[in-house]
Amino acid sequence: MTAAAGTPAVGGFAGFSGTGQSMSLVAFSTVATVTLLLCVMTGPDRDDLDEFYTGYGSLSPLRNGLAIAGDYISAATVLGTGGVIALCGYDGVVLALSTALSLMLLMFLLAEPLRNAGRFTMGDALARRLPGRSVRMTACAVTIAALLPLMLVQLAGTGQLMAFILGFTDESLKTACVVGLGALMIAYAAIGGMKGTALIQILKIVMLVGSGAVVAVLILRRFDWDPGALFTAASRQSGAGPAFLNSGLQFGTSGRSRLDMIASELTVVLGGACLPHITMRMYTASSARQVRRSMSWAVSIVALFVLVITVVGFGATALVGRAVIAGADPQGNTAYLLGSRAVFGTDVSTAETFLFTMVTTAIFLTLLASVAGMILACANSLAHDVFAARVQEMPAPREMALARVSALAIGVPTILLATMVQHHSLQPLVTLSFCLGASAIAPALVYGLFWRRYTRSGLLATLIGGTLTVLLLMPGTNLVSGSPVSAFPHADFNWFPFTTTGIVSIPAGFLFGWLGTIASGRTKAEQQRHQYEAVEGRILAGAVRKDS
Repeated sequence: MTAAAGTPAVGGFAGFSGTGQSMSLVAFSTVATVTLLLCVMTGPDRDDLDEFYTGYGSLSPLRNGLAIAGDYISAATVLGTGGVIALCGYDGVVLALSTALSLMLLMFLLAEPLRNAGRFTMGDALARRLPGRSVRMTACAVTIAALLPLMLVQLAGTGQLMAFILGFTDESLKTACVVGLGALMIAYAAIGGMKGTALIQILKIVMLVGSGAVVAVLILRRFDWDPGALFTAASRQSGAGPAFLNSGLQFGTSGRSRLDMIASELTVVLGGACLPHITMRMYTASSARQVRRSMSWAVSIVALFVLVITVVGFGATALVGRAVIAGADPQGNTAYLLGSRAVFGTDVSTAETFLFTMVTTAIFLTLLASVAGMILACANSLAHDVFAARVQEMPAPREMALARVSALAIGVPTILLATMVQHHSLQPLVTLSFCLGASAIAPALVYGLFWRRYTRSGLLATLIGGTLTVLLLMPGTNLVSGSPVSAFPHADFNWFPFTTTGIVSIPAGFLFGWLGTIASGRTKAEQQRHQYEAVEGRILAGAVRKDS
C-alpha cells in the first residue's frame, strides 16, 4: 500500500551545503508566494457558483489532464511508492503499476458517467437518480472521512520534509511549518476555487515530472543507459539478492501473504480511482469528448511518472544501498530524495545543486497542491450537499461564502490533528483513505451509475456499511500495531493480520448495497428502475430527454 511521509531521520544530505539549503528555503518561499498570487489572480471575481466549483469548464483537455494528474499524484505517491520500490523492488513496481491502472479504470468506466451525472460534487452524481437530503449528507460524510486521513498525511509530512532537507531538528519549527503551510492551503482552496487550484496542480505536475525525468536520465547515464545493469546493481545493493527482483519481499511468500498482496493492490486500483478530489475533476470538463481527452492526457502523464519513479527508486537502492534508505526512514519515504541526491556524487556543482533544489521544490509544491485539492473537495461537498441542500433556492453569493467558510471549517481541525499525529507512522492513514474509497465510494458509484434497480436504501447501506466495516477492521491490521514500523510499535492488538481491510471490506461494500436494495422490496426497486430509465440516457451518453 502506498505509504506517506513518515518521520525520517534528520541530518540533512551528505554534501548538501548550507548554500544548497538556503537555496531550497528561498525556492520554497518563492513557490508559496507565486502560487498564492496565482490563486488571487485566477480566483472567481464574482459570485458565480459554476466559476468557483468548476472554473466554467474553461480548461483545455491538456490543462485539465495535467490538473487531474496533479491531483492524482500526491506526496504519498511520490515518497511512499518510491520508498516501496527502493526497499522491496518488484513489489514496489507492482504497486506503481496499480496506481496507473487505477486511473485507467476511472477513464474507461466512470469518467463520462460521472461527468454526465454530476454538477459540482459526488453528492450531485449520486442524487441525479436517487435524490434526497440523506443521500447528500451521507455522501458528504464519506467524502470527509475518506480525504481527512490523506490531508493529515500531507500536512504532517510537510514539517518532516522541510526538517530533512533544511537540517533543523527543533520540534516547534516542524509544528510551525505544519500550521503555516496548512493556513496557506486553506487560502488556496477558499480564494482560488477550482480554477486556482487547477493552475497549482498544473505547475506542480510539470515541475515534478520534469525534474524527475532529468534525475531518471542521469541515473540511466550512470549505468551506461542499460536498465538491466541498473536492476542488477540495485539487487546487489539491496542485501536481498535475487529476491529483490521477484515477488514476495514486501508481503512474504506464504499463501496468506499472497492474498494480502492481491487485496492491497485491488484496494489501490479501486480506491485511487474513486477518491472525491479526483472524481470532482470530471465535472470541470465541458463535454464528454473533453473528459475523454482530458483523461487520456492524465493517464499518459501518470504512466510517465510511474516510469520515472521506478528508475529513481531502483537508482536510490543501487547508489545508496537499501540499508541506508531504511536507516533514514523504515518506510523508505526519503528514497526519492536520496536517489536524486546520490546521482550527483560528492562533488556537487552549482548546476547540480540547482537541479536538486528543483526536485525538492517540486515535492514541496506537491504537498501544497495535494492538500489544497482535498480541502476544496471537502468544502464544496459540505457547502453544496449539506448547507445549500437545506434551502430550496440558496442565493449564489451565500453558497460561495459558505464554501469558503467550509474550507476554513475543514482546514483548521485538519491542521490541529496533523500536529498531533506527525510523530507516528502515517502509513495506516493512507491505507485508510484507499480502503474507504474502494469499499464505500467505488460500490456506490458503480451501482448508482449502472444498476437500474438500485435504491436509496441500497445506496445508504453501501456508503455507511462499507465505511463502518473499514473503520471496524482497520485498528486490527498489522499497520496499526504488532510491528516496529506500525503506528503503535509497542502495542499488539493485531487481530486482522492483513495490510488492508480490502479482502473483507470491498466485498462487504458491494454486498451491503445489494442487501439494502433487496430489503427495499420489489415495488421500490421497480420505482427506482423507472426513475433510472428517465435519466439513463443522460448518465451513460450525455443525452437529454425532450420531455425533461
